[in-house]
Amino acid sequence: LKFRLAGYPRKHNEGRVEVFYNDEWGTICDDDFTLGNAHVLCRHLGFVAATGWAHSAKYGKGVGRIWLDNVNCAGGEKSIGDCKHRGWGNSDCSHEEDAGVICKDERIPGFKDSNVIEVRKLLARVGSTRIPQSNLGGCLVALCVTPGTGKGARPASAATGRVAGDTSTATGLAAHGSGLLSPCRLFTERQQLNYRLHSVSCSGTEVHLSMCTFEFYRGNASAACRAGMPAVVSCLPGPLFAAGSAHKKKQRQQQQGQPRIRLKGGAKVGEGRVEVLKSSEWGTICDDRWNLLSASVVCRELGFGSAKEALTGARMGQGTGPIHLNEVQCQGTEKSLWSCPFRNITQEDCKHTEDAAVRCNIPYMGFENLIRLSGGRSRFEGRVEVAVGAGDGDQPRWGLVCGEGWGTLEAMVACRQLGLGFANHGLQETWYWDTSNVTDMVMSGVKCAGHEMSLSHCQHHGASLSCRNTGTRFAAGVICSETASDLLLHAPLVQETAYIEDRPLHMLYCAAEENCLSSSARLANWPYGHRRLLRFSSQIHNYGRADFRPKAGRHSWVWHECH
Repeated sequence: LKFRLAGYPRKHNEGRVEVFYNDEWGTICDDDFTLGNAHVLCRHLGFVAATGWAHSAKYGKGVGRIWLDNVNCAGGEKSIGDCKHRGWGNSDCSHEEDAGVICKDERIPGFKDSNVIEVRKLLARVGSTRIPQSNLGGCLVALCVTPGTGKGARPASAATGRVAGDTSTATGLAAHGSGLLSPCRLFTERQQLNYRLHSVSCSGTEVHLSMCTFEFYRGNASAACRAGMPAVVSCLPGPLFAAGSAHKKKQRQQQQGQPRIRLKGGAKVGEGRVEVLKSSEWGTICDDRWNLLSASVVCRELGFGSAKEALTGARMGQGTGPIHLNEVQCQGTEKSLWSCPFRNITQEDCKHTEDAAVRCNIPYMGFENLIRLSGGRSRFEGRVEVAVGAGDGDQPRWGLVCGEGWGTLEAMVACRQLGLGFANHGLQETWYWDTSNVTDMVMSGVKCAGHEMSLSHCQHHGASLSCRNTGTRFAAGVICSETASDLLLHAPLVQETAYIEDRPLHMLYCAAEENCLSSSARLANWPYGHRRLLRFSSQIHNYGRADFRPKAGRHSWVWHECH
């Protein structure tokens, strides 16, 4: 038996339960469903327990067989097959009764998921191996490099490895910032090294160092590696992390004329739904056979490290338009996704509920240490405080951001820098969050495009502060959210249904009271005469991962006789 979560909208730990039985995916009916059933199913999926379950196809209707009905588990069973049920394939349900589960967001230790790589797995295997990371680069010490042994280095495209010693192997575990060898050497000389690994041998295509072959030192590790020295790597930054705009401009010029690829729908840098440009039209990739190797090719092509997760089931939201590729099967050596074998899509093959996505390893830049929130009711909201003057070992000075001109785009960057997802609101007044002793304005004129990784990357006044209202109540604030709605207007429908109508004024009192008419309507001879209106139908889809709700909650709605 295999199990998966499907449907939409949902988070990674919830969804419609689908089971692979007799070479076919199917669903489970919600008749007699209990929390005990959900506990068993969540453990199948690699989570420690369930926190709830859903009925009536909350996550959408499935397709194919309904494999189980009237399931009754006590909760401690090792398999859903051990629970009471009507028998495989014996059901009187429709897909409107498909059951879903909400699992506790905690993985069972050691649970094997072929599409997820966690750094903890490597650290648990190598013990006290130190992998310090900084803005100068990443030094990987306590790996023995013996001159004259091992394979020649075959670094991955996103993170080129230079290794101290004659030969060794480098693989793109993460795209660190620009590295310098001399600080790494100084670091290793100051440390008393305990070696854990030797004879590390990678082909260069592995998505994680733990997937390379290596050997452990046994016994007295401090006496090991007598004929060698510690392995040291220096990584070249991808285009997003390179210093200077000239490099980025050159990178863009190099990419012109090539098939393009992008990530959409992710809250953080290096994650999102994979979209590719084909025949001048952006489209998505079906998740059939989507795995870490293919995801790593995408990540490296975009200038990140290898993939941390290969996501299926539209985990980063459903795309729109065509689905260009299916059954992508990369070997890991390809420089572009377009070099990988794939199957062209047909209408019946896939739906946008199967859009593939990735989470890439990215360098640790430390941006989240230069911003914080204060005064909010939760960690997702508050007044924005930024650190200035934190260079050369100096203690940072915390200050406020002028709320003048502060909006959604600036809030998006702040929430991204904080690691808190999307922006719900950008606030220009925060008097109700006045709980901090930070009172000085240190940043003004912030104007972001929305894609920046840090507020310092946005346009701002620099040292020449200019803020009309410098009181703390006018400091900028944000409300962040892990998920967001993503509204898309069905533009062709507007074009197809638009028409002109002459409507008598006596039928437009409500429209006038609601300010739906142009300002010249106030000068009309009410209730005589008419207005010429442009009328159309509209249809708006939400492709985001959160429900779309009005800004004002129901408690603040008011009765109006026109509605």
